[in-house]
Amino acid sequence: MTDTTVGRVVLDAGGHAPLLAEARAAFVEALDQGWADPRRLHAEGRRARMLLDGAREAIAAVVGVRTQDVDLSPSHTAALHAAVRSVARGRRRVGGDIVVGAVERAAVLNAADFAGHRVTVPVDSTGRVDALAFADVVRLPGVALAALQHANGEVGTLQPVGAVHDAARTAGVPLLVDAGASLGHVDVGDAWDLLAGDSGDWGGPGGLGVLVTRAGVRRSPDWPDDEDRWFPGGVSVPAALAAAVALQVATGAPDDVRRRELIDTVRTRVAAEVPDVDVVGDAVERLPHVLTFSCLYVEGEALLGALDARGFAVGSGSACTSSALEPSHVLAAMGALTHGNIRLALPRGARSAEVGRFLDELPGIVAAVRESWGVTAL
Repeated sequence: MTDTTVGRVVLDAGGHAPLLAEARAAFVEALDQGWADPRRLHAEGRRARMLLDGAREAIAAVVGVRTQDVDLSPSHTAALHAAVRSVARGRRRVGGDIVVGAVERAAVLNAADFAGHRVTVPVDSTGRVDALAFADVVRLPGVALAALQHANGEVGTLQPVGAVHDAARTAGVPLLVDAGASLGHVDVGDAWDLLAGDSGDWGGPGGLGVLVTRAGVRRSPDWPDDEDRWFPGGVSVPAALAAAVALQVATGAPDDVRRRELIDTVRTRVAAEVPDVDVVGDAVERLPHVLTFSCLYVEGEALLGALDARGFAVGSGSACTSSALEPSHVLAAMGALTHGNIRLALPRGARSAEVGRFLDELPGIVAAVRESWGVTAL
């Protein structure tokens, strides 16, 4: 039974964060001003086009690129799929190998399998690839594309994108950086040739992705022709405007220090107060708001359900396939426990009192679930 005496505590904002108030206001305004088809030539269509172009311009300014380098997609997954497929086809004369890190999100891994021959670079126990090993593979003949996330959205570990990009550039191989968990939270830098972002993750509306492509990257679509070459059908104008406003707000008034301190507290207290637990990911070089820990002797689904009943919304399973609660390929690649894992992604405005209540109740909830499984006296 759900405890109705206290409010809900949302600690799972990865990929689908609460919509920022400024983004909501922009969305509602754009419903009235930007409802028309931006491809039409009448006044209403031109106004919608102006709002859409303004959204792209605002996103470009945050990322530090030209407006024409920014494309908006129906989702973050669509952006990743299109990037991998179009670059692999555009560079097919070079070869068919696509080099990826072992902890990339499923969208990248699946797209690599679809578009070419995936070459996977392993990671260490923190979830970070070895930059030298990645560089060695990228230099091999036949590599069409390299893909490396900016940071892992499941465990928070930052990746050595700068060193990898240097090696890829020397080898003449474009680097796709998935910044779906980073953009709007930390500076993603300029060490990339293609950059993908997720509006829902930074507090904008879900169902809208961003793909930035630097000039000179050869791409060729493998889908039917459309007026919008890269993302046929286009995107919602109100969603685009709201996403741009949310990104401006997220990067203009960050609360990274406070969220980092909260995650540090979670890391310390979980390790000290919950028996038989494995807190994973790099403790220092990481995203400010993400943490995963795994508990022995309990399944993640049972623990998630018990926490949900007490009013806590957390994640479990693989961050990119969590609806099925499948074992995490990220944790498996790290050599960490793949069961009993809980993933936190703190939204902006997360309150220390709510995080504290979660930490106060967590040891008892874990103990109760273990007892229900017949595991006692740990």
